[in-house]
Amino acid sequence: MNQNDTTPDSADSAQVVRERFPDEVTARLEPDAKEIIARYPRQRSALLPLLHLVQSEEGHVSTAGMRFCADQLGITLAEVNAVATFYTMYRRRPGGDYQVGVCTNTLCAVMGGDEIFASLKDHLGVGHNGTTEDGKVTLEHLECNAACDFAPVVMVNWEFFDNQTPDTAKRLVDDLRLGNDVAPTRGPASLCTWKQASRVLAGFDDGRAGEGVQAAGASLAGLDVARRNGWTAPDPANLPARDQGEEGAK
Repeated sequence: MNQNDTTPDSADSAQVVRERFPDEVTARLEPDAKEIIARYPRQRSALLPLLHLVQSEEGHVSTAGMRFCADQLGITLAEVNAVATFYTMYRRRPGGDYQVGVCTNTLCAVMGGDEIFASLKDHLGVGHNGTTEDGKVTLEHLECNAACDFAPVVMVNWEFFDNQTPDTAKRLVDDLRLGNDVAPTRGPASLCTWKQASRVLAGFDDGRAGEGVQAAGASLAGLDVARRNGWTAPDPANLPARDQGEEGAK
């Protein structure tokens, strides 16, 4: 190997040392990492929750966090980076304690989502993926919050705030920045921080999954109609036989 080959390797080795977690952080996270990996028949399948685990440590997925994941799974840093940069739930830089996502997909947009996002940008003085100077709020626009029946919807650390307006959304972020108690429309009675939410997404239960109302309003309208009319779902073990024409068409 010539000098041109060895010099970059030496430089890279020095950089690797600087980009690893401190020993005490690694020692603290390793038992959780092993617990996560043990859930899967193939250990590399544990990468997504492992990324949430390292995000719960720093609030974002750093190079050190990705290297920790790579070491735990026996895969390359490039493989981890390819996943971490694909999914928007992983931050690539430090952010606020509360991730405020405004849905700007079709239904929320026409119901006022675009107006809400524009008003929050002006109110907070930040744009998409921007964080307020106090480090409390990171603002983002989301493509869909999967809650169209409550449009327009805002999410904070993945908890729902339904039927929002520009004024209610501004009051919401003000309360977050002031440290006031804030309760989601559905779900737990209070909000956790972004780091705490990341740990839950890593698969460590915080005991609050069953709190509060999980579904309401328009989400249950079809169920209410079915109950009033005595409708039930077909029994999979007793479905009507298909005629040959239907089978042939398929």
